[in-house]
Amino acid sequence: MIVVDTALHERQTAGRPVRVALVGAGFMGRGLVNQIVNSTPGMVVTAIVARRPEQGVRAFTEAGLSGVRHVESPAALDRAAAEGVPAVTPDHRVAVAADAVDVVVDVTGAVEYGARVALDCFEYGKHLVLMNAEVDATVGPELARLADKAGVVYTGCDGDQPGVQLNLHRFVTGLGLTPLVAGNIKGLQDEYRTPTTQRAFAERWGQDPHMVTSFADGTKVSVEQALVANATGMTVHRRGMLGRDHDGHVDELTGRYDLDELRELGGAVDYVVGAKPGPGVFILAAHDDPKQRHYLELYKLGTGPLYSFYQPYHLCHFEVPTTIARAALLGDATIRPLGAPRVEVVTTAKTDLTAGTVLDALGGYHYYGQAERADVTRTERLLPVGVAEGCRLRRDVPRDATLTYDDVELPAGRLVDELRADQAALT
Repeated sequence: MIVVDTALHERQTAGRPVRVALVGAGFMGRGLVNQIVNSTPGMVVTAIVARRPEQGVRAFTEAGLSGVRHVESPAALDRAAAEGVPAVTPDHRVAVAADAVDVVVDVTGAVEYGARVALDCFEYGKHLVLMNAEVDATVGPELARLADKAGVVYTGCDGDQPGVQLNLHRFVTGLGLTPLVAGNIKGLQDEYRTPTTQRAFAERWGQDPHMVTSFADGTKVSVEQALVANATGMTVHRRGMLGRDHDGHVDELTGRYDLDELRELGGAVDYVVGAKPGPGVFILAAHDDPKQRHYLELYKLGTGPLYSFYQPYHLCHFEVPTTIARAALLGDATIRPLGAPRVEVVTTAKTDLTAGTVLDALGGYHYYGQAERADVTRTERLLPVGVAEGCRLRRDVPRDATLTYDDVELPAGRLVDELRADQAALT
């Protein structure tokens, strides 16, 4: 969104930068701090929330800042900000309640904790930007409703595949076409990958093995495409999406979908493995006006009935400052649910599981996620993947079986379960 650079320049000139607090200082969080500090005039990182504050100090130091102050109260954070001193704290409520914070960015990937951060943001009137697709896929519709009630922006981010798809979706819609497929391009899909198989890759890039595993086992793409479906009203062809192998260009996919079926579905989210250009995203869209189809052919987009639009990259943390500025300066969300969920991500056993097993975290050894229609999830009482961690199995579950609420005992007192109950009432 090119207008954002002008708006940020004005804030920089006026000496009123957009003030940001990050919750999380891992691989992506450090990259985002560096991007804001060194490449985003008109924006400043006021504070970093990190369970281990030394990780926040590391993020500031790697971005070239020194003299980091540890703070334990909103007032102390405000004093540090007034002096131009970067601050770290282990308590997200310190940052959320501070006057010197305009926008909070959740970079944790944690569902229960992310839900608590969100509610506290709304209580204190802070816009919330998510680099936490997992919480959005689990309770995003309810959080979006609560954000609206609080009068703040709730949004996923530019740069991650869902945000890139929504930007492309908005662009294509603005041209007068009807988007019918929103797609994600993957290089690998193997449901049975684990942190053990992915450890070397994770170590090479300084990433968390569980997060890397969630990329490889299909959980992450299911989460991402669920977000796109919930933001556009699209659905899935079947549990897990079509997910076909395709070693050609994405333009060739225009002939692999049934137009009438897509229209009947109201559009579908999907992914392909091995397509070019990767790793990117694509939109396949139709145009009902024969006059405009003539122009599209002239402009080398083919003869239809589906036309291919794609972006060959997604630059994750590099683009997140654009989302922050859109939220703070324009009141605009990059991607957010329209209302009740259209697609959920359900929990499927990665291996034979025995009664009494306490399910591990996303990207672990026990399960992978699959995108499924929300009405099916509700009717069959399927267990959402964002709810699975910490659940205890009541019975044995074979590999590739999709877990239900009847298969598990939920941990007591979780906020995510309360939000899920409230979300069930959305229409």
